[in-house]
Amino acid sequence: MMGSQGTEMTHWRKVYLILLSVDDGITGYRDDSLETVKRNQQQYDLPLKIVSYEELYGWTMDAIVKQIGLKNNCTFCGVFRRQALDRGAMILKVDKIVTGHNADDIAETVIMNVLRGDIARLRRCTAITTGMDGALPRCKPFKYTYEKEIVMYAYFKKLDYFSTECIYSPNAYRGFARAFIKDLEKIRPSAIIDIIHSGESLSVKKEVRMPVQGLCSRCGCMSSNPVCKACVLLEGLNRGLPRQVCVLAVATCPATQCVKPACFWRDSTEDCHDSVLARSTKKGGSWQTSWLEKNLRVLQVLLQCLVRWTTSQHRSHVEVPAVGSLWTAPPQT
Repeated sequence: MMGSQGTEMTHWRKVYLILLSVDDGITGYRDDSLETVKRNQQQYDLPLKIVSYEELYGWTMDAIVKQIGLKNNCTFCGVFRRQALDRGAMILKVDKIVTGHNADDIAETVIMNVLRGDIARLRRCTAITTGMDGALPRCKPFKYTYEKEIVMYAYFKKLDYFSTECIYSPNAYRGFARAFIKDLEKIRPSAIIDIIHSGESLSVKKEVRMPVQGLCSRCGCMSSNPVCKACVLLEGLNRGLPRQVCVLAVATCPATQCVKPACFWRDSTEDCHDSVLARSTKKGGSWQTSWLEKNLRVLQVLLQCLVRWTTSQHRSHVEVPAVGSLWTAPPQT
């Protein structure tokens, strides 16, 4: 539990509470928040369990960002955090996970699921309690409480809480949904609650097939696919796929020493000065790029390969067609 919401929930003494925190390994951000959690543990005399990405996955968010950049890092963090909470709760053998999601969070999630067309999540994201059919239900007791109300309560009660924004979050998809909702609030102050009520009122036709929750074949965690998203992302990290991009370029044929278009993987962190990529003419020859343009069929095949790669969910398994038979021999010099 993090921030002012997690601090407030420690005031509930009618149930047995255990503090569970996730260390995502963000230097200068998470280490400070964990110090706050440790103080909360002493202030309220509650047991505390900290699970870390490095312990569970062998990666920290700092290492992940270094590997993939800042574009999709929140996807990795969100997926890993949700599973880390489940795995931490299973270690503690608790009956239910209680999170500090507030009304602002719920409204943002509704908007994000609408924009993504994610019907399955849209149907359950407004529920106070989810996962009742599984082994570990989750509940959001602050569903109808505004974030500013929670912060005001924590401030006037002089609660010890952490409120700094994540250093990797400025480009997060959720941030755009948050900014949109804040603009709506200027026009309609009740926009947040209205969005939540709209999400609650949405229904899905019975004939629409919804994903069925099951267990991941690798880690055993809850998943609507044979392999959960966390395992898919982790496999990509371990194999180095997030760093790789598909490159259309020219390369030298080993047999004829002729320059040919090529479609292959390249490390996105490398500069394009490699000799294979840089060559655009035969060594010692004088062909012009206009000759390359005549081989439209080859370029068409390679572009189709690129399209399949960009639309495939399993990019590492896209076949790159052989273009040797399609290649027109270069002019003799």
